[in-house]
Amino acid sequence: MSGKNRKSRKGVVYSTNPDYNYSYDEETGEETLPPQQQDLRVLLDKRSRKGKRVTLISGFRGKSDDLIDLANMLKIKCGTGGSVKEGEIIIQGDFTERIINILHDNGYKAKRAGG
Repeated sequence: MSGKNRKSRKGVVYSTNPDYNYSYDEETGEETLPPQQQDLRVLLDKRSRKGKRVTLISGFRGKSDDLIDLANMLKIKCGTGGSVKEGEIIIQGDFTERIINILHDNGYKAKRAGG
């Protein structure tokens, strides 16, 4: 096999034709906007987290790899853990003001959301 994953084949389970070319799903993610055009929302959340506070960053438009890179940069600058789930960055702890300052320093438009 040519190194492509069998599960990414589109529409054909098996073909006896040796000249058949499989069509593969291509990643068609949207292009990442430059930081000046990103409109990020930073909010403090403690719902359904057993009373623990987390900082959520939402509104990022772009590829998931760039979102993961941004999350890693924020986690390093805050010195804490976190993750990326469903297009949102989750940072453990209350770092809303620090994250807004970090995002502004890197050219992102960021606002505090919520109460």
